[in-house]
Amino acid sequence: MPTSHSSRTTAEWQAADAAHFLHPFTDFQGLARKGSRIIARADNIYLWDTEGHQILDAMSGLWCVNVGYGQTALIDAATSQLEALPFYNAFFQTATQPAIALAELLAQVTPPQFRHVFFGSSGSEGNDTVVRMVRRYWEVLGQPQRQIIISRRNAYHGSTVAGSSLGGMEGMHAQGGAPVPGIVHIQQPYWWEHGRAAGLSRDEFGRVAAGWLEAEILARGPENVAAFIGEPVQGAGGVIIPPATYWPEIQRICDRYGVLVVSDEVICGFGRTGSWFGCQTFGFKPDLMTFAKGVTSGYIPLGGVMVGERIARVLIEQGGEFNHGYTYSGHPVACAVGLANVNLLRKLDLVRHVHDDVGPYLAQVFAELAGHPLVGDAETCGLMGALLLVKDKARGTPFAPEVEIGMVCRGHCFAQGVIMRAVGDRMIIAPPLVITRTQIDEMVALIRRCLDLTLADAQARGWLD
Repeated sequence: MPTSHSSRTTAEWQAADAAHFLHPFTDFQGLARKGSRIIARADNIYLWDTEGHQILDAMSGLWCVNVGYGQTALIDAATSQLEALPFYNAFFQTATQPAIALAELLAQVTPPQFRHVFFGSSGSEGNDTVVRMVRRYWEVLGQPQRQIIISRRNAYHGSTVAGSSLGGMEGMHAQGGAPVPGIVHIQQPYWWEHGRAAGLSRDEFGRVAAGWLEAEILARGPENVAAFIGEPVQGAGGVIIPPATYWPEIQRICDRYGVLVVSDEVICGFGRTGSWFGCQTFGFKPDLMTFAKGVTSGYIPLGGVMVGERIARVLIEQGGEFNHGYTYSGHPVACAVGLANVNLLRKLDLVRHVHDDVGPYLAQVFAELAGHPLVGDAETCGLMGALLLVKDKARGTPFAPEVEIGMVCRGHCFAQGVIMRAVGDRMIIAPPLVITRTQIDEMVALIRRCLDLTLADAQARGWLD
């Protein structure tokens, strides 16, 4: 039998981890040599490892712990449902009360075009569902040739075969045969990379970047294009915040050619951007909306797709059997936690808290970080933020790739007790929505300290020469 949690040392946990646990997105040998950081407990926005170190979780776990750690309402909801009905499926013309109740609640808090939901267990499963559902919709309407789904480079839509294909990350496409046929990519709306050097304002660039979609639709033939999918803000790609002009123009283009719009809200949903959903922040009206993470604040796996009435009515009234689904679609415990979580978001008024209070305050203090010698650009959207680390502020000159300046900074972050994520040379955050202004000050002071330490490293190693 395994040793009890309390009696094992950190070294023993690390040895067992290296011997048995294959981590996601990890160089297995490298991690085994270094040893994992073992997280033991959490409360509010803080974590503690098995060595007793306190760490401010500025990434909400993995973009998901929106209501913070230790919320008894969610814990009690899971416990009560486990006692009453720990599992039953949604096959065989059967449903459970929590799944129905959560579907009903989601129809209330999502934009008005959404009245139906298809449940899975993750965002990856949700985006697999999108591929199946979009293509089935066009088949039922007698246009089976509409197979092409357009996405963006550097987008992240999950790591299943369909999810990684929809995503636009070259490292993922280099392994496993992605993308599958029928999925193509246009360039991302990243002003710093594509608009700044061309002398375009952010608003001008937003319209140019949206135009890349129209060009791709015309190149493929509008009659062959099924949908366009995008994250309102590209999260795992580095918190790429599009110009305000981008999404309204995307909507206009899709409307013109009859192309469905899919908003991947796995990261942006449930208050992250200062609205219930990112599409509301950026002013577009999707036909499908993928969700996960924030629906349960990560306390238990749950995901799915909100299905707009344009699609739902066709599938319900004309589509017959939809040959797709999962064992855990509408899992009663997950849905019970989802109910408790969405109700807690409402009770604590966290969407308004982000929109009116801590979101603007984070923008203010991040703008102050833009004055640091290493920071070329600082951006926020609600409670998401990114700092671009550059070698030369005046020219915007990047560091040499082999320096891996983001990873250097990330190492200092963990050592100083704050979790930031490095995406190339972009340092990103997405703290729990319950964070206060005082805690933002604490977080930013830690970040500034880590930037100073990274600058000292760069100077000492001659990386600024």
